[in-house]
Amino acid sequence: MTLSTALKTGDLSALPSRRDEDWRWTDLRGLLKVLPPASPQGRAWFWDNPLSDALDMTGGVVNGRGPTDLAVDAGEERFVGWRFMSATDATAHGAELWVDVGEGAKLTLIESYEGRGKGYVSDVAVNIRLGKDAIVERIIFADDDADAISVVTAEVTLAPGAKFAQTVLTSGARRQRIETRVRHPGAHAEVRLDGAYLLDAQRHADLTSVVTHGGLDGVTSQLTKGMVTDQARGVFQGRIVVEKGADQTDARMGHHALILSDKAEIDAKPELLIFADDVSCAHGNTIGALNDEVLFYAKQRGIPEADAKAMLTVAFVAEVVERIEHEGARSVAAAWVARKLGSDA
Repeated sequence: MTLSTALKTGDLSALPSRRDEDWRWTDLRGLLKVLPPASPQGRAWFWDNPLSDALDMTGGVVNGRGPTDLAVDAGEERFVGWRFMSATDATAHGAELWVDVGEGAKLTLIESYEGRGKGYVSDVAVNIRLGKDAIVERIIFADDDADAISVVTAEVTLAPGAKFAQTVLTSGARRQRIETRVRHPGAHAEVRLDGAYLLDAQRHADLTSVVTHGGLDGVTSQLTKGMVTDQARGVFQGRIVVEKGADQTDARMGHHALILSDKAEIDAKPELLIFADDVSCAHGNTIGALNDEVLFYAKQRGIPEADAKAMLTVAFVAEVVERIEHEGARSVAAAWVARKLGSDA
């Protein structure tokens, strides 16, 4: 059951619903009663991004139309920006991107999801394949419209010795799901999956991931942090599967979130499914509020409460941002978080 199937066939019964365990907090069938018409051809707009001059290559996909292939040859190093733009009100579109990274190659990929239309439906499928000893860092900035329905699904396959790192930064949408599925070969390959959701009003964001360890000596590290206020809803679903024979797996997952309103909601489901014996695996999950004593101290120092909350939330999310390896992308991510939280920090 997928949104892409519904968009291709027009069959609303193909939409995932709360009856589907992995979609129970991000029900699309109950929300979408009629599919919008197909999006018309759109036109790209200027990308006001501090990294623009440093990029080796850019790809622009507007209303589902644009380039679909990105290849990095063996031993090559690339810094690429790929924009997925939704430019028309109340229409629907799908897109895909195939990324092949050759043996020993290195790719830093900036993905930007930009909502310039209102109330659109967008479905994007990203397929990433890493060759032996390849390195990929994927940084996602999701700026969907508040009334949009947006789904991004990535399938990632690693060869032995490869390293895949990902950071998702999102402000949500009416319904938004960013899902990542990783086939981990073990064999000294490494995966880092991080994310931060910053949600206000009635925005919704669902960060879902599945990492399947299929061989010896694999490493996975995952850290997600979130903030919800007003009537927003954050969803975190992280599943790490260690298959039989995937001994000496080292897998760690953490999800930590702040609820800043009585009407906001967070649903979290961290899972470890372990079918091997000699492993080192752990997960943690905490949900709380900002420290009242710290807020009181800030107000005593003349800092308005809203500014104090923004500063503290920026500091809370900073750990995710600091794990971004590319210096330029890390700087842009820090500015993105500060802007979303209304802070100059």
